[in-house]
Parts: sequence; C-alpha cells; structure tokens
Amino acid sequence: MASVGAGTPAADGSPRYVVNYRDPEGRQRRKTFRRKAEAVAFRSTVEADKLRGTYLDVDAGRITFRAYADEWLASRTFSLLSYEATEIRLRLHVSPVIGDLQLRQIKPSTIQKWLRSMELAETTRRVIFSNVSAIFSAAVDDDLIAKNPCKASSVTRPGTSRRKVVPWSAEWVAAMHDALPAKYRIAVTLGSGLGLRQGEIFGLAVEDVDFLRGVVEVRRQVQVHYGNKLAFSRPKGTKTRTVPLPESVAAELSSHIATFPPRRVSLPQEVPRSETGVSANLLLTTRERGALNRNYFNTRVWRLGQAKVGIEQSRDNGMHALRHWYASVLLDAGESIRAVSEYLGHSDPGFTLRTYTHLMPTSADRTRVAVDAAFARGRDAEAIPTTGADSDVRRTQ
Repeated sequence: MASVGAGTPAADGSPRYVVNYRDPEGRQRRKTFRRKAEAVAFRSTVEADKLRGTYLDVDAGRITFRAYADEWLASRTFSLLSYEATEIRLRLHVSPVIGDLQLRQIKPSTIQKWLRSMELAETTRRVIFSNVSAIFSAAVDDDLIAKNPCKASSVTRPGTSRRKVVPWSAEWVAAMHDALPAKYRIAVTLGSGLGLRQGEIFGLAVEDVDFLRGVVEVRRQVQVHYGNKLAFSRPKGTKTRTVPLPESVAAELSSHIATFPPRRVSLPQEVPRSETGVSANLLLTTRERGALNRNYFNTRVWRLGQAKVGIEQSRDNGMHALRHWYASVLLDAGESIRAVSEYLGHSDPGFTLRTYTHLMPTSADRTRVAVDAAFARGRDAEAIPTTGADSDVRRTQ
C-alpha cells in the first residue's frame, strides 16, 4: 500500500509530504507534495489506478514529442518513400512547434494552437494531423500518456471535404497525346487506356505485356527517393494486378515497341542504396537509356505538352488526370465499382466509390436507356414480315 509521510522541509521551513508507493512492476516510487491533502489524494489515485489497470508512470511522459516521434517512425513498416515523406512532414511542420515539449505537457489547446499556425493546403494539414494523432495514440498504447490530445472534442480537425474529380474530355486526352514527343506518346495511352499511375507507366516492361491473352501485368513502379535517387518498388500498397489490354492500346504498344525498342534498365529494389539490383526491359526510357524521373518528365515533357494544348498547369491536370479519365470511361460504360477498383489497384472498393460515385450513370439515366432499348426491340419485332397462317390470322383481326 502507498503511504504518506513527512518529507524534508523546504528551504523556507515549510513542510513537505512524501508519498511512497510501488508501481505495478514492483519498483519503489516516491513523489513529494507541498500540501498533505494533495499527497493523500495522489496516494488514493495511485492505488485506484493500479486496481483498475490504468496506472501510468508519472515520469513516463517526460520524453519529448520529437524523441518519441523518432522512435515511432523507426518502428513503422512504411515503404521507404512513405517513411521519407512522413519524416519530412514531422521535421518541417510539427517539431518546430511542439517537438521540444514533453508528451505530458501537450494538451488539446496545444494541438489547436499548432493547427492554427500551420498555413498549408487542407489536404496536407489533414495528412500531417493524422500522423501526429497516430503518434499520440501509440504513446497511449505505450502507457506514456492517458489520452490522445488530438482526439479531444475541443480540437478542430482539418476538413475532410474532397474535391470532385472532373475528368478530362476525350479531346484533351488526344491533344496531349499528340503534343508529346513521339517516344513519350505511349505514356498518355498507358495512363488513359490502362489506368496506370505515373510511376507504373515508367516501370512497365515489355515482359509485362501479354498480347496473346490481352492483359498487362502491373508489377513495379519507378519511385524517386530523397536526393533524387531512383529505385524500383512494387505498385502502391505492394499490390500487383492484372489489367485488360484493349485492342487499340495493344496496337499502339506494338507500334511503339517496333519504333522505340525497350531498354534494359537496372535499379535498386525499394531502397536507392540497396546492393540488390533488379532489371527490366522498360518501354519508356531517357535519352541516356535510363529510367524516367518524374521530376524531369513533369517539368521537361508534360508541362511543355500542356502549354501546346492550352491546358492549365495545375495539380488536377497532371498525369493522374489520365487515370481519372480511364475510370470515368469504364463507369460510363456500366463497369462495376469492384472491377474498376481492381483495375486501378485500389485496396478498398469503397475508396473507388467515394472518389468516382458522381461519375456513375444515375438511376434516371439507366431507366431511360432501359426503356428506350425495350421499345427499340419491340419496334424491330413489329418490322419482321410474317408469312403463312400467322399472316392470315393477322388479316382477320
């Protein structure tokens, strides 16, 4: 049992009271108070918390946010690219404000003040807030703090509103295709005809294309890491997939391969400094026969094409717009959300539904099409000539 006793008086002679107790691991602890009532209250709280299993070491929360965030980050199973992005977000936008505070010192009001100081795009603020909240949740699980301050009702979380995807027109897709240099035009076709991400387009090899079966295996992507270093990695979410190969895309692929033969490129796997290299016969390469770097491509190729076509240079009009166009074409043709999600490589069909639901034909549209089709079949049946007994019966009616 915890006990309250007299401690060494303060320098001014005022009394001090000491609570001696053992933590759940049996270690001897003590805490000093100015007033006896505070000491008694602490003793009661400690004993009650031990019985409830909610005891927290009063010294555990002394670790700073920066130090604990480093431990948390090191324990994650992120891909290297996600690790680098998260580390940069914490270093630039979180640690300068709350990094030197102890975990136990950070209150909901501290989080609210930090959020007000973060003048970034709402989507970026939402991602950073999610990272910080995950760190505090881990601290709760580690019994360092009792509550996650990010989850307090007084904290106004960054908005979750999602801008609706507005697909390009078919004219824009065709114009961008023709605006790019001949050796890079296939990139537009792979994005709009297969729904590949930019890194997946750059990582597509001739051995991934099965012309006989009419499918493409999406097995890798080219990623840009810290220091502008390139590496191969598996597609987003480490999820490989098989995508149908339309005849029109297959025809252009065949022509591209004949005109611009694939080049064998070797890159580290996952980690730029890794000694484990992987080779693939890439369909798209640089003049130096290396893998394409998205930073170079976006600046020197894509934006120049946009300028020729007259398309505004914005985040919405990057290569990802081709992927949105692909999804809109499939949905407009009546393809199921599950199939679209599978072809796009989404881990959750619900995400696909939330992103593209406004592009799906409405029930009213489907009703009009169904009724019109039924009437058309009826008119076609009436137009079929009748003979023999059937025609005699028809004339007598």
